[in-house]
Amino acid sequence: MSKNPIDKLSGFCIVTGASSGIGLELAKLAAADGCDLLLVADRDLSTAKGAVEACGAASVETLEVDLGTKHGIDTVAGTVGERQVNTLIANAGHGLGHAFFEQEWNEIAHVIDTNVKGTVSLVHKIGAQMVLRDAGRILVTGSIAGDMPGAYQLVYNSTKAFVNDFCVGLANELKGTQVVVSCLMPGVTDTEFFDRAGMEDTAAGQSDSKADPAKVARDGYDALLKGETQEVSGFMNKVQDVFAGILPDELVAQMHRRLAKPER
Repeated sequence: MSKNPIDKLSGFCIVTGASSGIGLELAKLAAADGCDLLLVADRDLSTAKGAVEACGAASVETLEVDLGTKHGIDTVAGTVGERQVNTLIANAGHGLGHAFFEQEWNEIAHVIDTNVKGTVSLVHKIGAQMVLRDAGRILVTGSIAGDMPGAYQLVYNSTKAFVNDFCVGLANELKGTQVVVSCLMPGVTDTEFFDRAGMEDTAAGQSDSKADPAKVARDGYDALLKGETQEVSGFMNKVQDVFAGILPDELVAQMHRRLAKPER
């Protein structure tokens, strides 16, 4: 069901996780609509800034901070200041491969702090002002992994389960307002995710059928414009997500194990 559909974005737009992959592609789409952009990531954004400027953005600012920390979130809020944020695209997040008890706690905690705490904190800070104005759009990147018990990618899948449900619940709370909340749910996508997560030696990481991040971003962007609450990107991902909800969790966990267990 759609809510408050529009033809394009306008005004001031924040995109997190914008250095590459889906986040960069989402930023390009907002730039093509003529938005003023603040790109946020925990790594260098100079290349991304040039790519986004080339797409026609009204203006492009960059901010290199760790959104898994309070300092990072506060820095974003301080950079925004009194400006009205028309759109928040909360795409920042990362994964962690290998068995749970082989992982270092500080790495586990950072995935949780970034994917859950950072995302929710930023949505709370920016979204509260949208609710006061009764206007604004929020797109959060979840994952179909959030609907699967994630053997060998356990913490990531669990954080995305939270994100998926959080978005649907928040959208329901706001259904009497003009504030739109959409959740983009991609599957395996051709980004730096697997390298950063240490999952290049897995069946998923080595797959030749990864989705194009530009196509995934387009699906999410269109869902945001239409005011749709959830968008699973890609036909086979839609099928996979449906079966994940039907099959016993133990079977889904075993299927996920085959995709995510290191080949060693």
